[in-house]
Amino acid sequence: MLQEPMMEKLTAMRLLGMVDALQTQEQDPASRELSFLERLGLLVDQQWTWRENQALARRLHAAKLKGAAVEDIDYRAARGLDKSVIRALAQKSAWAANHENIFVLGPTGVGKSFVACALAQKACRDGYSAFYTRAAALFRDLAIARADGSLRSLLTRLSRIDVLVIDDWAMAPLAEAERRDFWEICEDRYQTRSMVLTSQLPVARWHEQIGDPTAADGILDRLVHNAHRIDMRGDSMRKKRGTEPPS
Repeated sequence: MLQEPMMEKLTAMRLLGMVDALQTQEQDPASRELSFLERLGLLVDQQWTWRENQALARRLHAAKLKGAAVEDIDYRAARGLDKSVIRALAQKSAWAANHENIFVLGPTGVGKSFVACALAQKACRDGYSAFYTRAAALFRDLAIARADGSLRSLLTRLSRIDVLVIDDWAMAPLAEAERRDFWEICEDRYQTRSMVLTSQLPVARWHEQIGDPTAADGILDRLVHNAHRIDMRGDSMRKKRGTEPPS
């Protein structure tokens, strides 16, 4: 029998993975044939795995991604997706380690948000923090923060996120305050963090959407030169799913 005081102390220290491993060992007669160091090693491994899983769960909860995973990306539809490109980006999320950006471009409904969230989710699994937001929601939150005096605090929080996913970028021309705030975001993240932007417009159209030529040059200079582009095409996947007969 396991001694209750020891289990209580392990629980108080939040060594819950070790608690589970001890209970498993007690129920497995084969564990008694292991040496002390072997059993201790198993306990440490289980505690490490538990801690990593807890950290991943916290990152995924904070990221607010759309439940996408790179393993679930559908390459069967003619959307211009290159499996080798996606696999290269997903490999240890080196783009996030190198503070590179990703642009996912294409018409509405082709799955840009899914691909963007899937790559960000893989980055979370590789140890990076992430956060998903639509461009309209981001600018709304920035405007509210400016009004209540918490803008600098919000910008600081955003600057600490390893992978910032902004969906539906450049859908509408930017107002002056939006240009200024996005410049700040790009400046804070330049060569230190990554962004994943989805857009229905090609990159060549972003300059006119940003508006002010000086601000546009500064923003695009910080975004484009170290970015990977994923160009998608085809009909809306939503329309296709809507017209498919039930299976």
